[in-house]
Amino acid sequence: MTDDDLAWETTGTRIDYSCPGFDIRMDDVRLPDGTETDFHYVDEPPAVVVLPFTPDGDVVVIDEWRQAVGRTNRGLPAGGTEDGDDDYVTAAHRELGEETGYEAETMEQLVTVEPANGIANSVHHYFVGRGCEPSADQNLDFNESIRPTTVDYDELRQAVLAGDVRDARTVLGVLYYELAGK
Repeated sequence: MTDDDLAWETTGTRIDYSCPGFDIRMDDVRLPDGTETDFHYVDEPPAVVVLPFTPDGDVVVIDEWRQAVGRTNRGLPAGGTEDGDDDYVTAAHRELGEETGYEAETMEQLVTVEPANGIANSVHHYFVGRGCEPSADQNLDFNESIRPTTVDYDELRQAVLAGDVRDARTVLGVLYYELAGK
C-alpha cells in the first residue's frame, strides 16, 4: 500500500468481461475517506506504437477500419504485447511487420505514456523505426482490416495539425516526435 493520501485501497478484483485484446476489470476499493465502492476499467497488456520512416523519409502508415467510430482511420502501426515478447523493441518490430509487411533497420524508444488512465490501465510504448523496407506480406489478426501505405512526413504532420488524423496514438506520436526534436 502506498502512503499517498489520495490513494485508493484495492480490497478485491475480478474480470467482469473478457474479449480478444482486453478485459473489463472491476476492483472493489476503499476511498481515502473510508467509502467503499467499485471501479470498472479496461484491463489490457502493454502496447507498442511505431512511427516508421522509410529510407527516403516517408512514413509507413495504416488505414484501418475502426468499428467503434464507424470509419477508416489513418494511423501508426500499433498493437498489444504478447506473452512471448522478450522486450518492447521485439514487440515493435513484430507489430510493424504484421500490420504493414515492413521491417525496420533500427528501432529507438521515443516515449511511454498512459493514454487513458481514468478508464484503462493501458501503457503505450512509442518507438521510431528507421530504414523501413517492405519485406513480407502482412500477417493480420482475424479482426483487423488494414491497408498500409506511405506518406510524406510533412504531409502526415500537417494532417495531424489540421485535425484530419483523429487516431490519438498517431496524434500523440507525431506531436511528441516534433516536440522532442527527433
